[in-house]
Amino acid sequence: MKKIHLIIVISFLTLQCIIGQEKAKSEHVILISVDGFRPNFYQEMKWPAPNLKMMAKKGVSSDGVRGIYPSVTYPSHTTLITGAFPATHGIYYNSPFEDKGQTGRWYWESNLIQTETLWDAVRKSNKKSASLIWPVSVGAAVDYNIPEVWTLDKSYGRIQPMRDNQTPKGLLEEMETEVLGKVNLKTFNGDYLNREDRTGEMAAYILGKYKPNLMTIHLIATDHFQHEQGRNGEKVHTAIAAVDRAIGKILEAAEQANILEKTTFIITGDHGFVDIHSAINPNIWLIEESLMEAKENRGNWKAAFHTQGASAFLHLKDKNDKKTLAKVREKLESLPNSIKKLFRIVEKEELINIGADPNAFLALNPVPGVAMSGSNSGKILSKRNGGTHGYFPDFHQIETGFVAWGAGISNGKIISKMGLEDVAPIIAKLLDLEFNAVDGILYPGILKD
Repeated sequence: MKKIHLIIVISFLTLQCIIGQEKAKSEHVILISVDGFRPNFYQEMKWPAPNLKMMAKKGVSSDGVRGIYPSVTYPSHTTLITGAFPATHGIYYNSPFEDKGQTGRWYWESNLIQTETLWDAVRKSNKKSASLIWPVSVGAAVDYNIPEVWTLDKSYGRIQPMRDNQTPKGLLEEMETEVLGKVNLKTFNGDYLNREDRTGEMAAYILGKYKPNLMTIHLIATDHFQHEQGRNGEKVHTAIAAVDRAIGKILEAAEQANILEKTTFIITGDHGFVDIHSAINPNIWLIEESLMEAKENRGNWKAAFHTQGASAFLHLKDKNDKKTLAKVREKLESLPNSIKKLFRIVEKEELINIGADPNAFLALNPVPGVAMSGSNSGKILSKRNGGTHGYFPDFHQIETGFVAWGAGISNGKIISKMGLEDVAPIIAKLLDLEFNAVDGILYPGILKD
């Protein structure tokens, strides 16, 4: 009798699994974030990205994806993986505002995320996940994980922290033996394009051998060289070519593993880019008003601007200090028009509406071409070059891109505009996950009926 009962249970579980697979539109979703990804990379002939352009032509692409505020890497990547705005998921900036002065820490650990992630939902569904160099992923619920992380001890190096926080232990060493060769600052360095090659090879190896249901991958070269050379720098062209080559390695791995027809590729990013020529140092105004000191730890401070990318966010030591807030406003109002024309004040209500840091009292958003600086000395206005991001996401240059192709994706469609928070619901639907994207929607037209 027990044997018959066991057979019935096994048969029921098998039937559930089959039904689940039938409901899922895809068995494997590859989410690739291209840092500093712009729609014109797949829309314009001059950019060397044949794999991207093929996917955009045959699948679904967007003319632009509206990001979050500030439009910087870590909160944006957390929005991608949660479908929530920073006010909900808790990763407000790249580096947290620290009352006693900035230590150089970033938001590395996944336990800082205050809402459910796609990784959590995958594990809850008894499926497998993998992640490579993804922000805020240390300790995440990921089966095969090489996180993006470093330490404040510069003598420790940039590779060892990844080894220390890998899951499972020995994964990076396994890939070094099987496909990579030794990973060090010569062979895996963000200043050079070999990092994209290594990341692509890692992803291809893990996809081919372990076949995770969800893989999240972060490629950085386009961001690095746009910061250095601006939107149209010579190295930006080679960077997008390296990104495309990495995507090609992963595509080929899916084909070799005989899972290509059951695999979906989603290529998106965190923000666009803006060429800059000048920088404003707003903390100097606070020093002039004796609201902070020109010291690394801000000294005896009452107010401070936390600069992230192009924007600066005002924090008060005492959140009920209305006198200090009024003094900051008076200072901003008293500035000469030649300076006031270079930025606008983003008020608290607008910060709340866009889901930004609820602890900030206001933000300074500069005009395109100008950036805010965190410096507390020197001139108010200084020269800059290259490119940056972090602006309020209300103009096209700061938007990122979106391309989806493969299992479950519509053919040859273009979405005019979507939000960064709308990416996670697509993945949840493709994999049939029990997942609630707090702020995102399942944008119509992307998935096959």
